[in-house]
Order: sequence, then structure tokens, then C-alpha cells
Amino acid sequence: MSVDVDEHEKRRELRSYIVGFAMAVGLTAIAFLVVVAGMASPTAYAVIGVAALAQVVVHFRFFLHISWQRSTRDDLQLILFTTLIITLMAGGTIWILANLHHRMM
Repeated sequence: MSVDVDEHEKRRELRSYIVGFAMAVGLTAIAFLVVVAGMASPTAYAVIGVAALAQVVVHFRFFLHISWQRSTRDDLQLILFTTLIITLMAGGTIWILANLHHRMM
């Protein structure tokens, strides 16, 4: 009985990895096609940005196994908080450097 359950679990996990890999390759291909097609800059940046965010979600869900389930919610909150802190630090640094650049001109 447990052998069948283990095999079923292994197949389900392998299927999850294959789906995640296919989605990651597809999203990467979209970004490359946007650049190769030579789309207008604002549109290209928007499409690449959306593809990048989708790529992050795909990696969280299919490779890091982070979802909205109770057991992984703490991990997701930790990752989101870390992302917030890094964004604030990088954004603040860019803001300060831009302000200094403006004052030096």
C-alpha cells in the first residue's frame, strides 16, 4: 500500500517539476522574443517585467513548493518581507544617488 502511495507522490512531484520547467522556459522565450522582435521600449519593458514576475511565481510554486497552504505560509511571508526590505534599500539608494546627482549638476 505505501509503495503505491510513494510512487504516486513521486509521479505527482515529477509532473509538477516538468510543468514548472515548461512554464519557465516559455516565459523566458517570451522575454527573448520581445527583444528579438524589437518592440517599442515601454511596451517591451512592461512585457518583460510581467514575464519576470510570472517567472518568480512559477519558481516559488513549482520549484520551492511555496503556496498558500498553512504549512508554507510562514515561508512565503518571510520571502515577501525580505523582498520588501531589499526593495526599500535599493530604491532608497537609487533615490539618494539621483538626488546627489541632481545637486551636483
